[in-house]
Amino acid sequence: MSMPRPLRPARIARCAHPLILCAALLFAAPAAAEDAPPPRDPSAEILVSPVADQPEAPRYYQNSDIDEDILLPAAREDDDNPERTWSRDYIAVAAGVLSTSKYNGDDDRRLLPAFYVRGRVSGYSFSTRGTNFQVDLIRQRRGQKTDFKFGPIISLRSDRTGKIDDPQVAALGKRKLAVETGLFVGVTHTGVITSAYDQISFRFSALKDVSGRHGSWAASPTIDYGTPLSKRAYVGVSASVNFYGKGFGRYYYDIDPAGSAASGLPVYDGAGRKATAGKYTLGLAGAYALSGDLRKGLVLLGGAQYGRLGKDYARSPIVADLGDADQWLFGGGLAYQF
Repeated sequence: MSMPRPLRPARIARCAHPLILCAALLFAAPAAAEDAPPPRDPSAEILVSPVADQPEAPRYYQNSDIDEDILLPAAREDDDNPERTWSRDYIAVAAGVLSTSKYNGDDDRRLLPAFYVRGRVSGYSFSTRGTNFQVDLIRQRRGQKTDFKFGPIISLRSDRTGKIDDPQVAALGKRKLAVETGLFVGVTHTGVITSAYDQISFRFSALKDVSGRHGSWAASPTIDYGTPLSKRAYVGVSASVNFYGKGFGRYYYDIDPAGSAASGLPVYDGAGRKATAGKYTLGLAGAYALSGDLRKGLVLLGGAQYGRLGKDYARSPIVADLGDADQWLFGGGLAYQF
């Protein structure tokens, strides 16, 4: 695993859509099923979180190659209402900044503003993840330990759509914005190892290009684990693999004879020969409540992700000759729970 290369100031300007990697910063997951008031015993705060509806660990979405969450629902007056059937309603927003590569496989970096919204109404959860929007159609009941998830996703993929500084990559031409739609399924179990509030989750998402850009598909299984350290602090880890169809590799990483003649790069067709694992990711994220309680007020967010491109993509000249198969992402910001 190689470390990030030093930034080259003259090549730091290109920036795709500012929301593309916001999930990397926010790493937040839908709230957990457990509705419980804060423990009365302060000594219990180290292992048992007082946070109602504790979140899942981070998740990563393949566009930014990160899926995400750490925003927790705010405390409500009806948290302990025995008549309430569904997990409580909430809205959470966040903003911050990311440091990431300009596109998957590039070795130049950029700073991006990042924004995030998530919430739940009458047991139905929704969230933005990077440039996608998704809704969980399985209602979450109050107090359930195992939460199944299923719902639609719509996503915008803008890799290599903006200004490209490297003249050889620029000579290959810009890629057009791709619109992808699909589904996700998953399951989360609360109360695993450290307390009644830690969580382990599995999620699988699948997307199909409906705009005719790469004309292919992307799929990502993800496993994550998260645990509260106290009523103020939360930490999560995640691992995922992103699989792509042949058209995806051909559109973003292959170089045809015309592209080779224009750019001076060698012809390459290895990425589009077969469907393959295009990227592997490992992530770490944390949250700290500036208000003293993760359920309400301001929360400080931070995270890092390491990604490694699969061999067929890593061998593309835009990566092997001009970029780097090792991809790093860092982010930080503030969230507020309503």
